[in-house]
Amino acid sequence: APPGPPPGPALRTCPPRWAEGPQAQPREDGAEQQQLRELIQGASNPQELLQVSRGPALSSNLAALAIARLARLTCEQRLDTGSIRGDPRFQRLLNTVDAQISQVWNAPLLQLLRSLPALGLGGRQARSVEQEVLWRLRRLPLRQLVHLAEHLVGQGHDGLLLPEVLRKLELRWTELDGTRTVVTLMAKVGHLSPTLMERLEDKALELAEQFDPDEVRRLALALALQQRRCVPLLRALSYHLLQKPAELPLPVLTDLLFAYSKLSFQQPQVLHRLSLELQPHLGTLSPAQVLRCARSFASLRWLSRPLAEAIAQYSLDNTQKLSINQLCGILVSFGRLNFQPSSSEEFFSMVHEKLQGQEQQLDTHLLTDVVWSLCVLQQARPRHLRQVLSPEFQARLRGDTSPRAQSSWLKLLHINATARLEAPGYQGPFLPPEALGGDGDKDKDKEKATPLQRGLREALPGALGGPDLMRQDVSTVFGWDIDAEVVLDSDNKPLPVRDFTAPHLPRSEGTKPLPPGARRVAVLRWEFPQFSSRGRELLGRGSMARRHLRVAGFLLAEVS
Repeated sequence: APPGPPPGPALRTCPPRWAEGPQAQPREDGAEQQQLRELIQGASNPQELLQVSRGPALSSNLAALAIARLARLTCEQRLDTGSIRGDPRFQRLLNTVDAQISQVWNAPLLQLLRSLPALGLGGRQARSVEQEVLWRLRRLPLRQLVHLAEHLVGQGHDGLLLPEVLRKLELRWTELDGTRTVVTLMAKVGHLSPTLMERLEDKALELAEQFDPDEVRRLALALALQQRRCVPLLRALSYHLLQKPAELPLPVLTDLLFAYSKLSFQQPQVLHRLSLELQPHLGTLSPAQVLRCARSFASLRWLSRPLAEAIAQYSLDNTQKLSINQLCGILVSFGRLNFQPSSSEEFFSMVHEKLQGQEQQLDTHLLTDVVWSLCVLQQARPRHLRQVLSPEFQARLRGDTSPRAQSSWLKLLHINATARLEAPGYQGPFLPPEALGGDGDKDKDKEKATPLQRGLREALPGALGGPDLMRQDVSTVFGWDIDAEVVLDSDNKPLPVRDFTAPHLPRSEGTKPLPPGARRVAVLRWEFPQFSSRGRELLGRGSMARRHLRVAGFLLAEVS
């Protein structure tokens, strides 16, 4: 899987307290050293800490702890670090550490590594500390190694230390025994090392039952942002999430939905629960959050009618808060799901009113998606068709070979078919004939054929009586591909299909009209992408294809 995004620029952050606890303190003899240690722990301002440098019992350990505490106080109190760096007492603390750095214990050493950048220090002092940490990596407890990796990634470290830390984690992954550590590494470090991420996924699968809902959320987001579709882990997380009876918090609902859609992972029981528990919260969400939820369900091809109704009502109740792009995003989601709200007339009146005069502000692809969705939902008006079928609009897409442009061009074919077949009062413009041909890349399509598609190709010629009695893999001028086309006479006997005119093709092979009583039959293969997860209804594309082909005179023979 590709690595995630690189960490951002280093920020000045307060050093954490993970090395200040009692277990982090070295054992040192002497009442004076104990007194200094208590003074460091209890100091409330930098001056108290700088006084420590005058103590005769000051050791490198105590000096490191003092610098770490000084960095935290400086950050918390938002003090000027320049005056501290120039203070002779601070320089004395640095020199004490530098002279005996090998005697500084692990936890204070790691805290020192974090503290120097917070105090604005780099150069020789930082390199000395990094080198000492590098020498000790093999002896560091795993907990400290994890904290170190998290710190280095957060700082955008680009030296030798981070790669070595990652290698040590790759070798010691079997020592991981806590869900929190696994989640932290996957979320913050895993994108830098595919090998480590694979091992973390194995460990997460082992611990799947122990993750709480928020940890499941963070794991799913880590997988989604790194585009790692680890199906066994996603299935295990889904199963154990469903066993948790308590209602899921809102951030868990929204982030899980986003992660599942990003990974195209459809788990019906989880999606049903997410939609059920999300619905009562819908009124508290911002328009951007509602749009993200709608897009996620549309991407997953999962239609929850109660939730979709609630989103439609939210749009009506918050018309003034929704931007034109947000409203368009909700409309496109409804189009993909072939969802007609119960308040259809009110909803689409509001949509048309908001769109009036705003179309020019929309991105070319978004406007195409909007008009396509209106066509799917049978709500397109002549002005919408004219706008995207005009030569000027076509020119924006012509010559663009990007996947997004190719998708938009295919949708223009569907819109053009709607204008021809379902808009009797529409007078034009239409797409030119030369723009209506299919891509003809049949060899490539055959390589990608599904088992059902291959079965149809093998079975139909034998069932009909020969390959001349059918066309296979037909690209129509409507933008829809037909798996097979057959012409039957009035007695349901197949006729040589290539003998007859074919107005649904860019170029017709035959010249004869169909005999009286003869019918064209389109064999359509409906697989997962065309159906909702429950298999009860066709979604947007399939519904539109059915309508267009029936209006064009086809009988439909559907296979699934």
